[in-house]
Amino acid sequence: MNEQKLTKYLASYKEWLIKNPSAANEAKQEQMEAQQKAHAFTKERLLSLSEDDLFEYLSPLWAMAMWGNKHYQIDNIIEANGIELLRKQFANLIYGEADIEKRWDDFRSKIKGIGPAIMSELLCKTYPSQYLLWNKKTYTGFKTLNIDNLPRYEARLDGKMYALLSSIGRELLAKSHEYGYNEICDLLALNSFIWNELQDDSTDCTIPDKEELIATTKKDATFIHNDIRDKVAEIGHCLGFRAEVEKKVAAGAVVDAIWEVTIGNMGRVIYVFEVQTSGSIDSLILNLMKAKNNKAVQGIVAVTDQKQIEQIKKEIESLPIKDEVKFWDYTEVLKIHEALQFVNESINRLGLVPNGL
Repeated sequence: MNEQKLTKYLASYKEWLIKNPSAANEAKQEQMEAQQKAHAFTKERLLSLSEDDLFEYLSPLWAMAMWGNKHYQIDNIIEANGIELLRKQFANLIYGEADIEKRWDDFRSKIKGIGPAIMSELLCKTYPSQYLLWNKKTYTGFKTLNIDNLPRYEARLDGKMYALLSSIGRELLAKSHEYGYNEICDLLALNSFIWNELQDDSTDCTIPDKEELIATTKKDATFIHNDIRDKVAEIGHCLGFRAEVEKKVAAGAVVDAIWEVTIGNMGRVIYVFEVQTSGSIDSLILNLMKAKNNKAVQGIVAVTDQKQIEQIKKEIESLPIKDEVKFWDYTEVLKIHEALQFVNESINRLGLVPNGL
């Protein structure tokens, strides 16, 4: 890390705290309340979560800011996973006895529709001296301090990487105290510092690195696949579709994601998405062919990288669906999701949708 930059930004932050006591106190109070809310969900309470409890647990999170209708999004999470699995996995993530690397990877491999931003926020608010809140803002902040080898995409954020990032956060906290800036008392307070001071406009966070999305292990492939799948569904939701993951649309065809809408006298219209990150493409093609047996399916899309797009085109050249399959590069999916997240968060800050919807 660049300690010269760190000391410069710490001095700037302290000056801001002095000049803006009301805003500083408000931020501190918000942090305290966030911790209290997180601690209210004991292991016993997580293991007996009701659907209303889950809404109470997730809806206040900053990571949920992109959703105007939080009930709709949380209902989708419940439908995709089932409340019993959510109970077990939240209890294990927050209070499990295994190391954080295993708990993190278990959660990510088993739970659909909840990614590192929500997971890390819950961990940080429950254990603010130990775990880092990780999102795009944190990424930008770390890049501003010249911290290298950071995961650009959530798909690359496995338990080992999250443990490393949390250790870097603790190092930043220790350095802050070493330089006499004790106002940053924990990693939750560090998050406020990052948001206030380290959002350097010159830090380029918008250009995807396709090499970073090449899977090197089976675990990599699973995380990348699931991350892209969930983001495809979330893009559909943002565009006004009813979006689901791992949905059966025809006999023998459970597809990665669908967008569904009812259009006047046309009735139900479904768009199907199959994500391919590694391995054989035969199952992807077979699923797309079977999906077309459902008359409501009006579009079939293969979501993968440019190299595999060319392979799929060759494979389907002699098949009836050759002119029907559309292709979507998954780096484009990530860029679009990021842009929609920014738009939704900005609009939601206007407060046009009442809290609680």
